[in-house]
Amino acid sequence: MDIKEKIAVIEEMMDLDEGTLAENTVLKDLEEWDSITRLSLMIYFEEEQGKKISGDEIKAFTTVKDITDLID
Repeated sequence: MDIKEKIAVIEEMMDLDEGTLAENTVLKDLEEWDSITRLSLMIYFEEEQGKKISGDEIKAFTTVKDITDLID
């Protein structure tokens, strides 16, 4: 999966238009970076990526790149 596809997955999770996010987008600046999105990420990683990530790991994310780095 290339970076564009990875970002598209995150945009879909956040219900954002395609092209809204970039790797350097700061998550805390997004209204959509909420508990629902964080939970969706946990589920995505477990079901689609076969990885378990904790709430603490998600809280440590600061940019979109932090998320895309974990997506295979």
